[in-house]
Amino acid sequence: MESDQRRVISLLVDNQSGVLARVSSLFCRRGFNIDSLTVSATNDPAVSRITVTITSDEKALQQLVLQTERLEVTRQVFVLDSEKALERELLLLKVESDVHNRTELREIACIYKAKIIDLSPDSMVFELIGRPDKLDAFLKMFEGYNILEQCRTGVTALERGGMHQHIQKPPQEVRSVQLPPPGARRA
Repeated sequence: MESDQRRVISLLVDNQSGVLARVSSLFCRRGFNIDSLTVSATNDPAVSRITVTITSDEKALQQLVLQTERLEVTRQVFVLDSEKALERELLLLKVESDVHNRTELREIACIYKAKIIDLSPDSMVFELIGRPDKLDAFLKMFEGYNILEQCRTGVTALERGGMHQHIQKPPQEVRSVQLPPPGARRA
């Protein structure tokens, strides 16, 4: 039996209104819970990158990729290899602080290389950028403190190295080799 694992899927899609809703709706209809989702511009103004983190087994993941490739707004879909991917998230964390715990909080920030971006008489706001597991470990250090607010951006990721095979093909070539739309017969 295959176990569920954390997967990061990167989609290159047409940069037009409604695309995010169509993609997230497909994931929802297929019963996937999206753990994180980011959308960003690319070096091509006609293309956006959607990075989605889900928990899935291999079989369900492959089915999802095939169905996502069938959307006419999808240019390319690829699952990032966790050993070859550079993943980052941004965390903003507001913690209650006073003269009694401010030194402890600064020490934690220093160890994790977090920035203190706001200091007021009753709180501190930290900014931390890093891999999701680093942010999780940083948050664990604050379990004994009163967290007032927190916000995480979600994973954004690229594979290491130069141009990868999945990005080298022009969109027209990628679309021509994708599966036919649902209901169409294959030759």
